[in-house]
Amino acid sequence: MGEKVAAGGFGLTDRRRYRDKLHQCLHGLDRLLGQRRFERPRNLMGLEIELNLADAQGMPRMINEEVLDRIASRDFQTELGQFNLEVNVLPHPFEGRVLDQLAEELRTGLAYADRKAREADARILMIGILPTLTPEDLISANFSDAERYTLLNDQVMASRGEEVQLDIEGPERLRYASGSIAPAAACTSVQLHLQVTPERFADVWNAAQAVVGVQLAVGANSPFLFGRELWRESRVPLFGQAIDARAPEFAAQGVRPRAWFGERWIDSAYDLFEENVRFFPALLPVCDEEDPLAVLEEGGVPALSELALHNGTVYRWNRPVYDVADGVPHLRVENRVLPAGPTVTDVLANTALYYGLVRALADDPRPLWSRLPFAAAEENFHTAARYGMDARLRWPRPGRGGGLATVPAHRLVLDELLPLAASGLDAWGIEPADRDHYLGVIEQRCRRRTNGAAWQVAAYHQGLDAGLDREKALAATARRYLELVRSGEPAHTWPGLG
Repeated sequence: MGEKVAAGGFGLTDRRRYRDKLHQCLHGLDRLLGQRRFERPRNLMGLEIELNLADAQGMPRMINEEVLDRIASRDFQTELGQFNLEVNVLPHPFEGRVLDQLAEELRTGLAYADRKAREADARILMIGILPTLTPEDLISANFSDAERYTLLNDQVMASRGEEVQLDIEGPERLRYASGSIAPAAACTSVQLHLQVTPERFADVWNAAQAVVGVQLAVGANSPFLFGRELWRESRVPLFGQAIDARAPEFAAQGVRPRAWFGERWIDSAYDLFEENVRFFPALLPVCDEEDPLAVLEEGGVPALSELALHNGTVYRWNRPVYDVADGVPHLRVENRVLPAGPTVTDVLANTALYYGLVRALADDPRPLWSRLPFAAAEENFHTAARYGMDARLRWPRPGRGGGLATVPAHRLVLDELLPLAASGLDAWGIEPADRDHYLGVIEQRCRRRTNGAAWQVAAYHQGLDAGLDREKALAATARRYLELVRSGEPAHTWPGLG
């Protein structure tokens, strides 16, 4: 949530006024959709990566403001925790050699940022959850110095009315109570944006929802939190629990959580914005002076500021985005499923798989979501987050016989989805060399059944077997991860602790 929000208290009428403005914005969006005012296709994609700051020993460094001052680039900005940064890549047409172009831009930008971080005895690290984080690191005193984070925390905690309760069970179990949403800062992700027309939006969003389990199975990179081995992608339960604004009684009644998968396939982008307004009370009821309906009457394009701000506090794993550029509105699907890292090559391989699958599935005249129940897609999401490359996913059987099969994720990718992703990248006009290189990384991950999470777990247990205690084994894993990231080689090729 990058909007600049002025901190301060909210009066009794603020939420009612904000709700009224939300409904005005929603009506404005409906009118814009009906008037076909949106930008035509330009095949634009964007990329954001959240980063960790760590020292040479792999321990977190709470110095993002100092590092940002040294970097001095608007491409980098703060995130929730003082050990977090985010890098934003300008939109690119998704065609030709864009994957290699993005890889070069990211390597150059991250290498520069890392040099500046080293001046402050820190390193830039892409990893879903830094395994050396402790409960003492994830406290409100370590929020970044931005009023919006404090205000968001205050509103979530006031809505809950009690401590955040973390309860995550994998190979080990973690139970922890936090007085703030600070544990969410442990989660660092990659966000993939795709600008789409209103006519294509539902197909693209449905396709993105259908493949989240596959994304997590092959891309998991977050197996540890507070010294416990949990899910292969522990960001999923951690983030959901850390920013849950519901009291337990509301959760028991079925009130939707703010980190939300959704509950159905959609027919229009409007469906998602309408659900957000209908289901979720305002966390930050800050009203803009704009009258969106008056702007429309005058032939202008409203910013729909309240709708955009509210949308930023509903954490869908595939989020709809409304934005205005150069006076023209557009829609994006923001995919928020993937963890950061391990390397730029790994990130771009995940990117290639996602955009290839989404294009192929959105173009399919017999949509996958007509054969895959939404509940099965959500089950795949949680199964893949828990088991990573060892997940077994529910997937429609080939042919017209119907029904679902339960298949190992790596076999599904190798046998069915990699050729599909390749055809999708061809439809985008991606150069075959880029297509084959980055999908080849996914192929080798699946053949070796090794991704970032699998490597971290194996390295950790190697440390334990060598006689290290838990804390030292995690630190050794983080240090070795730091060393191997510098090689640039994808994680499935990495040796162990050595």
